[in-house]
Amino acid sequence: MTIKTITIKKKGGGTRKQLVKVLKSGKYKFIKNTSKITQAVKRTSKAVKRKKSRHEKTKSAKKKTNKRAYNNNGMKLKIPGIAKKLALGIGGATLATAIISLIMPNSSVAKFAGPAGAYALGGIEGVIGSLALNMVGSRSATPVNVVGPLEAL
Repeated sequence: MTIKTITIKKKGGGTRKQLVKVLKSGKYKFIKNTSKITQAVKRTSKAVKRKKSRHEKTKSAKKKTNKRAYNNNGMKLKIPGIAKKLALGIGGATLATAIISLIMPNSSVAKFAGPAGAYALGGIEGVIGSLALNMVGSRSATPVNVVGPLEAL
């Protein structure tokens, strides 16, 4: 009666070791309780060395240095993505209206230039930001005297 350890594939993936008794016919019979067996277990397979992944191979090939990496992350401002798009939209609207009013001062296209520039630079968030700024800016603007100072006299 010879006893050996075999590897069995599990349903969910992976393997497990199982102690078996080799019968005269060559078939295996599972051994349920391994604590009762006093015979030495005979190993048939050698320990397989795990293959390194591609990442591990390149990582070990590189020379490791203990130098500290200096970067300018402390200098950069961390701005959320939506705030950046709002700022780009407001700037794009301002630039587009300024350029169109220089090229065609009395054109009816100038009213569409602001939202178009905001959309080009900041997407839909930029359009919303520029429209909101226009609404707030028009309410808080100081009233302009229609009559000039000399004409009032």
